[in-house]
Amino acid sequence: MSACQSNKDDVAPVQTAAKTDASVAVQWMNLFLNVERYAPGYRPPVAARTLGYIGLAAYETVVPGSEKYQSVASQFTGLVIPKTESGKVYRWDVAVNETYYLLMKGFFPHVVDADKAKIDSLHTKLASATGSADELDRSKKFGQDVAAAVLAYSKTDLAGDAAYLRNQPTDYVPPTGVGKWQPTAPDFSRALLPYWGKVRTFVASAADKVAKAPLDYSTNVKSTLFAQGLEIYSNTTPLSKEQQWIGEFWSDDIYKLTFEPAGRWLAIAQQVVVKENVALDKALYTYAKIGFGLSDIGVACWNSKYIYTIERPITYIRKTIDPTWVTRLNNPLSIMVGITPPFPSYPSGHSCFGAVSAEILTNIYGPDYAMTDRCHEGRTEFNGTPRSFNSFYEMAQENAYSRVVLGVHYRMDCEEGLRMGYAIGRKVNQLPWEK
Repeated sequence: MSACQSNKDDVAPVQTAAKTDASVAVQWMNLFLNVERYAPGYRPPVAARTLGYIGLAAYETVVPGSEKYQSVASQFTGLVIPKTESGKVYRWDVAVNETYYLLMKGFFPHVVDADKAKIDSLHTKLASATGSADELDRSKKFGQDVAAAVLAYSKTDLAGDAAYLRNQPTDYVPPTGVGKWQPTAPDFSRALLPYWGKVRTFVASAADKVAKAPLDYSTNVKSTLFAQGLEIYSNTTPLSKEQQWIGEFWSDDIYKLTFEPAGRWLAIAQQVVVKENVALDKALYTYAKIGFGLSDIGVACWNSKYIYTIERPITYIRKTIDPTWVTRLNNPLSIMVGITPPFPSYPSGHSCFGAVSAEILTNIYGPDYAMTDRCHEGRTEFNGTPRSFNSFYEMAQENAYSRVVLGVHYRMDCEEGLRMGYAIGRKVNQLPWEK
């Protein structure tokens, strides 16, 4: 071919990721929230880890077409991301549709057939794109190749891979002793994910995974721990309508009722992405950072929970204040009342997830980003009335406080969860995301 001739594929990509709308990503993340809500074994840390790897794969699929963002794959030993063909045109929405499809199938092989059909259906719907056959085929193959690489990488993390199959292992025996966690009334469920601290992290170091030492255990009425137990008791006896609203609004504890607490922050990010109408590359940058943060703080939080194995407030309050007291966390599906999540108290998972997300979202969208959270608008099982906030930090702090008024966490649990989450969020922000 002479120098005067040209091949239509040998031109600079005309459709950059910054000029592609984010609808494909938004639709897949909406489906994620729907599927994870019902997926057996998908409790907070498991869902958070999946978000981390799906976020990584989708982000790495589009960065070759972004003028602003760059690959972070070199930060992860053992991960090799396929390359695009130089000078070739790619449809980034088409590519990322393939990535999401294969990752969703890879992480949710155990869901019911109806949810598998939803995954297939969305893939088919989004795959009906226009363009030359070569362009579409090349784009699809790249998305598939990135998905395969990230899925294979995720499986090298043996502690985390397919963990939904072993949520509450029978071989874990919680340590006994004064102030140590034991399964709680009314259901006395076995410990959830006691070995999660072994799961691979994206940015968190071994030191990041260890919470500061909790308050000394004491039943003395003059002790700080007693004061925190009394704070819970006083707030919940009785529980005001406002406090009940706050507690229920942020709960997301109940399997199948809503998405779980890590997914809640994806749902918050979703609202921002849609409201701001961001481009595809910025949406996937947002999701990747949120996924890394949620995954790592889940590992750090659960690692610390099983280092300290601090008993839950229900055990402490019944022992020191009122033997008949129950938490204010109820399950409207099973009609079980006064429940407590089945793992040690310190630190608070909700507080961890909220803080890491607030740190990351603030970094992307600003410290004064006001929004109305409509995650549960229209719910009838509890008060899902939207609540408005002046910043992501304000959201994180109310989310943390909600655990005190439900009676499932001490103030120390929430304060340390916030500290840990902010710290890991800052580490996620420090990755070399931008060119």
